[in-house]
Order: sequence, then structure tokens, then C-alpha cells
Amino acid sequence: MKKEEIKELSTKELQDRLEQAEKDYVQLKINHTIAPVDNPAKITADRRMIARMKTELRRRELNEK
Repeated sequence: MKKEEIKELSTKELQDRLEQAEKDYVQLKINHTIAPVDNPAKITADRRMIARMKTELRRRELNEK
């Protein structure tokens, strides 16, 4: 998902996707500790995507004030 796609989502959708992404990220980290994943760069990409989502939510929160 790109920054433009994140900005188009509603706040509720963004929160739901963030929650799901965090769950997937934790599961990926657990799986990676047990056995190496095929693409370890996915861990970094997922972490950055979560950060983008949190940044957008924070930006919206500040704009509401």
C-alpha cells in the first residue's frame, strides 16, 4: 500500500488495517525466530508500512485539534 492509498482510507478503515498489520507483523517475527522466512525484507517493509499508517493517523489527529 502506498502513501496515496493510505490517505484515501477513512480513519476507521485505517485503524482496522493498522491493527491487522500489527498482528501480521508480530506473527511474521515469531515465525522468523523459529525458521527463517523466505523474504526477510518483508519484515522491514511491514514495519515501515505500520509506521506510515501511524503517521497518517497522528496527522489526522493533529488536524482535528
